[in-house]
Amino acid sequence: MKELDRLSDQWIRRQIIEMFGNQRHCLPPIIAGILIILLAGFFTPSTATEGGGGAYSNGADDFNAGRLLPPGTYFFNYFNYHYADRLKDNSGHTIPVNFSYEVTGNGFRLFHVTKAKVLGSHIGMYVILPVAHIHVTYLNKSQSKTGLADMTINPFVLGWHFTDWHIGVGVDVKVPTGDYSRFDIANLGRNYWTFEPTFAFTYLNKEGYEVSAKMMYDVNTKNNATNYLSGQEFHVDYTLGKKIDKFNIGIGGYYYKQITDDERNGVKVRDYKGQVLAVGPQLRYNHNKMSFILKYQQETLVKNRSEGEKFWFKFIYRF
Repeated sequence: MKELDRLSDQWIRRQIIEMFGNQRHCLPPIIAGILIILLAGFFTPSTATEGGGGAYSNGADDFNAGRLLPPGTYFFNYFNYHYADRLKDNSGHTIPVNFSYEVTGNGFRLFHVTKAKVLGSHIGMYVILPVAHIHVTYLNKSQSKTGLADMTINPFVLGWHFTDWHIGVGVDVKVPTGDYSRFDIANLGRNYWTFEPTFAFTYLNKEGYEVSAKMMYDVNTKNNATNYLSGQEFHVDYTLGKKIDKFNIGIGGYYYKQITDDERNGVKVRDYKGQVLAVGPQLRYNHNKMSFILKYQQETLVKNRSEGEKFWFKFIYRF
């Protein structure tokens, strides 16, 4: 075990694959810790990509995901709790290994929409600062970390409004600001940049019925500490809801699918792509300049990553 403790968590996972023989697609713990934000998270972050998961905290967006806000300044607060205690292999079977992953995080997002216009759209921009406490148990080792996770910046967001349809586009940049060590099983950051084009839409008719989705595609740079390149990732946050007076009710969640193989030392890591679908109830209450959102999301159809659940509390305020 002393030898394993000196290896990176990616190499540890390869050793476990050999230990289990026919469990050839052992998945890692989600150590990217975070965010929550939109984060988020989460952070956090959690798959087959290095350390598990991606730079974005899946499930952060919900009602009106495709509607660019009117000109002004907004504060978003994303509180998220994510717990997982099962690792799934390439066939979706549970891997018999001692594992748990727990993250409590908060993302602070400042969003500004200018009065200037480009292509008929106002211009928005935002920054997300996530902080998190993460605790990971893997085999006979446990570790915790608390602090700043990887921040997100978006220099421009554009949105167009039609009768019942709203469309938004942008590019998120995930900046490696979180603490990271190749020898740790719990990391607040991923130690690489992620460039994430986004496309979102909202359909909201006069009766208050809503369909919203935010689609993202992640292109990752190499982690120079491990010479590991995580594969490209597609993911979408979705909501089906109904607006009733000051309330929005519905169901929603996220779908995640890794598109390309990881690469370690320039060699592709085959049959190791992550996948997950999450679903759960959502509730929003709007009052004056504030909105409050509660969400629960249960993960299923998981491959090559951890399986668990998320709780969200989101607060929006317009200055």
